[in-house]
Amino acid sequence: MRCCCDSRSSSGRSSNDPPSSGRFGPPVLRRHRAALARASVAGEPLRLGVRTSADADAVDVELEWRDAAGTRLEGHALSPVARSSRGQAVDGGHLASAQARQNRAAGGWELTLPSVPSGAELRYRFTAQRRDGAAESTRWFSCRVAAWRPGAADTVRVDAASSVPARPSEVEVLDDGERVLRVRFALPLTTGEHVTGFGERFDALDHRGQRLDSMVFEQYKSQGAHRRTYLPMPFAHVVGGAGWGFHVRTSRRVWFDIGASDASRLVVEAETDAVAEAAAIELALYTGAPTEVLDAFLAEVGRPTELPDWVFRLWASGNEWNTQAEVERQMALHREHDIPVGSVVIEAWSDESTFTAFRDARYEVRADGGPLRLDDFDFPSEGAWPDPKGMVDALHESDVRVHLWQIPLMKMRPHPQGQARADADAAIREGVLIKEVAPDGSLRPYRNRGWWFPLGLMPDLTDERAARWWTEKRRYLVEEVGIDGFKTDGGEHAWGADLRYLDGSHGDVSNNLFPVAYAAAYGRLLASAGKAPVTFSRAGFTGSQAHGAFWAGDENSTWEAFRWSMLAGLSAAASGVLYWGWDIAGFSGDIPDPELYVRAMAASVFVPIMQYHSEFNHHRLPSRDRTPWNIAERTGDDAVIAEVRELVHLRERLVPYLAAQARESIRTSRPLMRPLYFDHPGDEEVWAHPIQWMLGDDLLVAPVLEPGVSASTVYLPPGDWVDVWTGSAARGGAVVTAATTRDRVPVFARAESWPALASVFGD
Repeated sequence: MRCCCDSRSSSGRSSNDPPSSGRFGPPVLRRHRAALARASVAGEPLRLGVRTSADADAVDVELEWRDAAGTRLEGHALSPVARSSRGQAVDGGHLASAQARQNRAAGGWELTLPSVPSGAELRYRFTAQRRDGAAESTRWFSCRVAAWRPGAADTVRVDAASSVPARPSEVEVLDDGERVLRVRFALPLTTGEHVTGFGERFDALDHRGQRLDSMVFEQYKSQGAHRRTYLPMPFAHVVGGAGWGFHVRTSRRVWFDIGASDASRLVVEAETDAVAEAAAIELALYTGAPTEVLDAFLAEVGRPTELPDWVFRLWASGNEWNTQAEVERQMALHREHDIPVGSVVIEAWSDESTFTAFRDARYEVRADGGPLRLDDFDFPSEGAWPDPKGMVDALHESDVRVHLWQIPLMKMRPHPQGQARADADAAIREGVLIKEVAPDGSLRPYRNRGWWFPLGLMPDLTDERAARWWTEKRRYLVEEVGIDGFKTDGGEHAWGADLRYLDGSHGDVSNNLFPVAYAAAYGRLLASAGKAPVTFSRAGFTGSQAHGAFWAGDENSTWEAFRWSMLAGLSAAASGVLYWGWDIAGFSGDIPDPELYVRAMAASVFVPIMQYHSEFNHHRLPSRDRTPWNIAERTGDDAVIAEVRELVHLRERLVPYLAAQARESIRTSRPLMRPLYFDHPGDEEVWAHPIQWMLGDDLLVAPVLEPGVSASTVYLPPGDWVDVWTGSAARGGAVVTAATTRDRVPVFARAESWPALASVFGD
């Protein structure tokens, strides 16, 4: 049986996490979120809920109130409740889907108290009557009831120069009588100011009028519709007027009301845990143009690490490239069609159990869970990967780098055998796992709560010892097989405030930091082997800027997702993420039509990381690979191959420019993929054309995001420009019309740079 205590604020926002499943029988109670329960708010409804197996006839809850007036006992019968059966429709994301399935499988019972008094302490437990006449009870749980009150002047500690035109006001704290649980304050917004940043955001460039939060969330597809992201940051630019920005210095969850309730106020509400009357939250305020604001932020949280020039070449992958023969076949097809590849990402390479051994490899189980070396493996000639090192060596000879997919979990379903069992036992024995609070209050290893690798164990990669234990098992892949980097996927699975990390911190503090530490740990492994720290991550948070490259999560092949992804790249860049890309034209579902595919390829020539990928389709035919030849074959449009060939060759010629501009970006903090407001913060016209960008200092890019377009409007900021496709001069400070074919995105060069760039575009 599982119970949860859920308090809703006056805004209607729920503070509860997607729950885990539970059933009557040992253990009686699977998990309880006491840390969330203590945030119950006076004067607002309090929901007490429990999940049971189907043989529960009735559930009662015993309530014991303790307050200044004495002790009062009450008992309440809970009512069965109907749960949503479609998590995807409710909130999206893998975790929400898992929640929906658990709701269907478990009986739901709840009691809602219409109001709870301030300062009270509530103790409660649940008792279920089973159909066989037996009764089962949980242990007692407790929570304190908090109330909002005015905060002291120093509740928000401000780090700002006197020139910053903003200071927090209307400070309030959520206080339970012992601790401050949340802080809320307002920052001023004036007419004409635009608020942008907040990490990677898919729905808009200017977030004024919206509500957002900063929790790493596994939003599987439709990120733009749900306003959830794998890579949030509590950092923003306020552009226009005097120009300023801010960073809420916390890894806990923060909510932002960006002029949605009151156009003149940006309201910040942050989780915290502080002694009453002490400073509860830190706020950094920066002043100046966007580049100055970003530079101050990066000086505080970490600047991007320069990666080698080859990361700017084409990355290619497909989840059905799951044998050595198929990888070699696909690379040969790229050579045959004269489409040069810089990196291949092999996702389905491992045994899907240890994530350290190639599928079909034979070896003796190492009982102590220690790292294996290449000589420990035998690769059968009839297996999926008969000679991994030989394959990697041959790819290197063809100037192709190799990256392997990773997941920071130890798979526990089905029940692990062999090396996976030994590794799990060793992880528990060595004390390298994240833990969670058990029903009896003790700590036990955390079990993944999402549907993806359910119940998997999770190493605490925020801890250096644990991270070393984990990455050493992969060292032979780098030092002996010759792997050049890792796709560090799945960094968002640390979920719940009740988690406990090895440094003693709770999930509300460290969950957002986990994906940062994850990429950093793999980067250290690569660097220690003399390689560049090339990681390719989906999830991240403040501090991720310093650790490798990123892609914009999973999306379908639609024009809408194309637009969302371009916004994601621009907002990520505004937050200091330099090496960013996306799954060109989407990776999921049926293939894109030729126009969407080529348009997306044409835009991605001018995005920092150019990579395509496709989802696993169980090798069903027709193939859903996103290779140019498969798109051509599936659609009957043979022109696709020639168009992609020209685009990839253009990208090859751009690599020296991209590498030089990346170095300049690291030096100056001017983003490589730069929203126009960075260079023109006082120009209102740039906000009417949000999905345009400067690629470095000299190229302006305006992707075509709709089908059937033969001429596109482009805003050229003041200055002299040249259309790179025609060589025609254009005067800036105006909207111009550019003719466009599906394989040419409108691009303009600064006139003074055109002589040096003309040869790149074939002039």
